[in-house]
Amino acid sequence: MLPLPPKGRTHDMNAIPAFSLPDVQRFADTRKLALTRVGVTRVTTPLRVRSRDGSLQSTAANVDLFVSLPAHLKGTHMSRFLEVLEESAEPIDCRSLAALFGAMLRRLDAGSGEIRLRFPYFMVKRAPVSGVPSHMDYRVHMKVRGERDGACQVTLEVRVPVTSLCPCSKEISKYGAHNQRSEVRIAVVLSEPMAIEELIQIAESAASCELYGILKRPDEKFVTERAYDNPKFVEDLVRDVALQLNEDARVRSYRVAAENFESIHNHSAYAQIECKSPPHSLDRARPRHAHRSDVLEPSLDRDG
Repeated sequence: MLPLPPKGRTHDMNAIPAFSLPDVQRFADTRKLALTRVGVTRVTTPLRVRSRDGSLQSTAANVDLFVSLPAHLKGTHMSRFLEVLEESAEPIDCRSLAALFGAMLRRLDAGSGEIRLRFPYFMVKRAPVSGVPSHMDYRVHMKVRGERDGACQVTLEVRVPVTSLCPCSKEISKYGAHNQRSEVRIAVVLSEPMAIEELIQIAESAASCELYGILKRPDEKFVTERAYDNPKFVEDLVRDVALQLNEDARVRSYRVAAENFESIHNHSAYAQIECKSPPHSLDRARPRHAHRSDVLEPSLDRDG
C-alpha cells in the first residue's frame, strides 16, 4: 500500500507554482480559426435524478461537455470540464442542468457551449390486473446549449418501448392481428420544467398498449385484448403524441418519432413529426430563461 500523506498535508497539484509549468492551452494560435466545439465526450458518471414526486433516483450517465474556442487560443482546459461535473452536487432536472451549464461556461471562460446527458431511468409499474410491481427502464437524453450572455435552451428526450397492433391486419383477418414492440421517441424544447414521467406517460397513452416488466396470466389476457381493441399505425402513434404536446404550454417545440419493429417483416416502419411553433405558443410571450432557436436538434438516432 502507498503511504498516506503526512497529517495536515494533501496532494495538491495546484500547489505547484504556476510559473514552473507552462499553460500550453493558453498559447496564441495564428491560424485564425475559431472552433465551434471542444470538450470531452463519453464521460461516465454517477448521477442523481429528481423524480416528479421530488424523490431522488440514482443512475449512471454518459455525458458530453463542449464549449466554443476563440480563434486566438490554442486549446481549452479539458480537466476543467471534469472538475465542473465532479463539483456538481445538485440532483439533475431541467433547472439544475441549466445551472450546471452556466457553471461550465464560467469555469472555461467560454462564450457558448453545450452539455448532453444520456442515462437509464426506472419507474415502478403495477401489472394492470394482478397489481404485481416491477421495474420498467427507459432511455432519457437531456441537452442544454446556449451563450454565456444569453439564455440557454433545454431539451428533454425520452425513448419509450410500447406495443402497437396493426389496424390493417385486424381489419382484413378473420381472427388475430400482427403486433410488435415499438419505440416512441419524444424530444421537447421547454420553456418551463417538465418531469420525465410526464413524457413517458404521454408516449404510453398513445400506444396500442403499454409494456410491463412482470405480467401474470390475467394481466397477459388484459394487455392482449387491450392492444386488439386499440390498433395503431406508426403514423397514429406520432400524431396522437403530437396532439397532447400541442396542448402543453411548457412545450416550445418538439419532435416525435416512432419505430415499429415489425413482426411479419424484416424491416421496421417509421414515422416522424416536428413542430417548431405549437398552436399554444403562438400568442405567448417568450419566457426569460428560454432561448428560441430556428433549428431544433434533439438527438433521435437509435444509439446516440
